[in-house]
Parts: sequence; C-alpha cells; structure tokens
Amino acid sequence: MKYKRILLKLSGEALSGDKGNGICPEFLAALSEEIKSLSELGVEIAIVIGGGNIHRGVAGATIGMDRTTSDHMGMLATVINALALQDSLERKGVFTRVLSAIEMRQIAESYIRRRAVRHLEKKRVIIFAAGTGNPYFTTDTAAALRANEIDAEVILKATKVDGVYDKDPKFNREAKKYDQLKYIDVLNQGLKVMDSTAVSLCMDNKIDIIVFNVFTQGNIEKVVKGEKIGTLVAG
Repeated sequence: MKYKRILLKLSGEALSGDKGNGICPEFLAALSEEIKSLSELGVEIAIVIGGGNIHRGVAGATIGMDRTTSDHMGMLATVINALALQDSLERKGVFTRVLSAIEMRQIAESYIRRRAVRHLEKKRVIIFAAGTGNPYFTTDTAAALRANEIDAEVILKATKVDGVYDKDPKFNREAKKYDQLKYIDVLNQGLKVMDSTAVSLCMDNKIDIIVFNVFTQGNIEKVVKGEKIGTLVAG
C-alpha cells in the first residue's frame, strides 16, 4: 500500500447514485464492501461526507433562505448520510465511529482530534459529520481541515468523473483530462477540484489530492496502492 492513512471525501450526490437525490442502497453497499476490503488490508480510513443529496447550503441561500440557517441544514444532512454509511459498514462487520462537529451525543461522538486519531490507531473507520460545524465552509474545506488534523497522507476526492478536466466533459467532447496538476494551477484556472479554501489549505500543508471516479468498482483500492488513477493534485 502506498498510503497507510487516508481521508476519503464523498459528496452527498455520490450517495444518491443515479437517482439524483436521496440515498441509493446499492451504491452504499458496493462502497461499504470496498471500504471493508481496504480496512482489512490495514489501511486507516477517515471519511468526510457531504449532504448535497438532501440539502445544499448555497442552493438554499440562492432562493432567499438565510445562508447560516441553510448551511446548518446542510450540516444536519451530512449527519443523516454519515449514519446511513455507518449502518451499511457495520452490517458488513466493519467497526466505525461517527464524529460530529456539532454536538449530538445521542447519535454521534463529538469531534475531538485525539479521539479521532485513537480510533484510527484501533483500525476503526471514522466518519466525520457536520462539516466544520461552521456556516460558510464547505465539506471540501472540512475534508482538508480534518486531513491535516489527523495527519492523513492523502485526500481521495471521490466523484462521478474520472479526473479533472479543463472543460466539463459532459458538454464538451474536446475536454482535456489532466493526469497531474499543481495546486496553484487549480486556483488560477478555477478548476472545480475542491473549493479554493480547501485547495489552499492542502497547498500550504502539502497534502496531495487525488480526484477519481468512485463508481468504477475497485478504484479506491487502486488509488491507495499507488496506481495512476484519476488526477493527482500536488506540488
């Protein structure tokens, strides 16, 4: 294994599969099987999960909702997704912990960095919920922040496409896929890898980002083994 401790960034939209919203049980089961395999190989796995399949804070603000309120709703959506993933993993025999940036003791542990690291050392899969706990910050930023805090070696950005393109490949057949990019190129070109705050945080602390297609079975393990999958953002 090239990486021993990883942070997997999952969007809420990914959990919806082909449905566009809600949670797709088939995708959740397949994802859980891949995570289980990695865990059995000794990889320490942390996951940050989004909530866009249920509610997006920015989208709510565009229709007149108070941005802070809308962002808090988005954070709660991530908790729903985290609990769904936890249930799916534990039904496959994987020991997990959900750590929430917003205190809700009845259903999740409150996030404490030392506690998170200890769970990883005990080979438990940890799922970070509720983003950073603050409005105006995305779950991309939460992923970059948590990766730094737990000393993750890499952020695996799981998407519906097989890497980063100069144009949207859905609408432009001539879109060029990048095999590797520098952080500053992502920022200067406005490429939709992660938001600028997250990319800057990774750049300042030298954490690599690998963008890949999570819907291709086995891709997560290939990335962790060091195979050239997707787009590497580094340097």
